[in-house]
Amino acid sequence: MSIEQTIKQMAVAAKKAAHAMSILSTVQKNNVLGRMADALAAQKSYIQAENAKDLEAGKAKGLAPAMLDRLQLSDKVMDSMIKGLREVIALPDPVGEISDMGRRPSGITVGRMRIPLGVIGMIYESRPNVTVDAAALCLKAGNAILLRGGSEAIHSNLALAKVLQDALVAEQVDPAAIQVIPTTDRAAVTFMLQLDEQIDLIIPRGGEGLIRFVSENSRIPVLKHYKGVCHVFVDDSAQLDMGVRIVMNAKVQRPGVCNALETLLVHKDIAAAFLPAVAKELLAAGVEIRGCAQTCKLVPEAKAATPEDWPMEFLALILAVKVVDDLDGAMAHIRQYGSQHTEVIVTENYSHGQRFIREVDASAVMINASTRFSDGGEFGLGAEIGISTTKLHAYGPMGLKELTTKKFIVYGDGQVRA
Repeated sequence: MSIEQTIKQMAVAAKKAAHAMSILSTVQKNNVLGRMADALAAQKSYIQAENAKDLEAGKAKGLAPAMLDRLQLSDKVMDSMIKGLREVIALPDPVGEISDMGRRPSGITVGRMRIPLGVIGMIYESRPNVTVDAAALCLKAGNAILLRGGSEAIHSNLALAKVLQDALVAEQVDPAAIQVIPTTDRAAVTFMLQLDEQIDLIIPRGGEGLIRFVSENSRIPVLKHYKGVCHVFVDDSAQLDMGVRIVMNAKVQRPGVCNALETLLVHKDIAAAFLPAVAKELLAAGVEIRGCAQTCKLVPEAKAATPEDWPMEFLALILAVKVVDDLDGAMAHIRQYGSQHTEVIVTENYSHGQRFIREVDASAVMINASTRFSDGGEFGLGAEIGISTTKLHAYGPMGLKELTTKKFIVYGDGQVRA
């Protein structure tokens, strides 16, 4: 068969499987997840042998060490995947949840029931552990999933899919509920994005280029975030030592992720006290500071920022720094350059904190906490399939509930409309 025929056949099978998934009981879903966790442990040698093929090919292609690190299914990563499956088992099942029940003047009772979305199409790069994480969340939420990973992880993803599908079969569940597209041809993505009759939602995870390509070429709704230009604003009432701790954690702990700090905004009234203190710690950690004119005066080691630095997602040990006049100046900067991902204010002023929470438009807005907390696990979702900076239908980290929607349900006893 051609690539198009193969993917169409897989999508049709996923659509059929989605119905069966939608009516599985919580016990059945948890049994499948438990069997998957056991199977990953039992088949670790097989999975790692297939992963070694991808690592060898990646080295031959000259992939960067950071990319190879994300690609590797080490013992630690395998243990994390197994643990993640067991954590999803422990999460409440959202499917079938009933809310908003109320009696209408006509005598009917109207409410809403949470239901699966259907077939999720996942397009992602590098990390093969996403295959398991995404499959587990979609399964618990009663969906089928069609996965298209990066070409650099094809052997790993297919091996993981086989183990997961074998677990589905063992529990008498349609294995088409979890499928990995078995080709590295880029045309597969383009064709997949046209299957709006079979696929209900596309979730891309990867670099900005991939996400823009998916958004521009999809006939299917796309949940996405292009990039994470996250800000911390240190207000004039901030505790300086708290500000330093938050900035250091947000920038340095994992600079290559979307919830890392990219721009620091500092109130002019505390800039002289705060900037030299935080710069000392940042520079010691190897961070390059690109600052406004005032920042460069206070931190001689800083480089002059260019206009291109303010909207930049560096994903590296580089930090843009700007001194602003006040809270309004900080929020205006965020409106102009933010990416609606995560924004933070460090302040002891209650009214300033509340204004920041209300007025800043981002999927996560925080007071006195690191941007690095913007994560499904940290927010109590248990796990996440991605982060959305769109508002239809999810905003922020996406967990089980974001993989469902609600339908109206009506109870009557013979009413007819007048």
